[in-house]
Amino acid sequence: MAIQSAHNLNRPLTPPSQGYGVRVSLRPNDPFIRLLGPDWNRMHWYATAAERDAAMADMSRKHDYSRATDSPALVFTKVENLTVSRSLTPAG
Repeated sequence: MAIQSAHNLNRPLTPPSQGYGVRVSLRPNDPFIRLLGPDWNRMHWYATAAERDAAMADMSRKHDYSRATDSPALVFTKVENLTVSRSLTPAG
């Protein structure tokens, strides 16, 4: 995968071989589904479950400048790549 403007990244790209992740997706009634499609999601990978849980808490928190009636527009789901996190090798 080529990065157009790597200097704009606020952290290095995380290789997908890390075992603990957060899937970010849209709620079914989100109007952005018309632009991005119903299957849109973004994966964020972390080396440990603790790192993943801390990042997920930060991503899903209510931001300081949110209005009282605002609610999170994204869905955050914990995922685990068992092959990597448990050091399992695929049966072949």
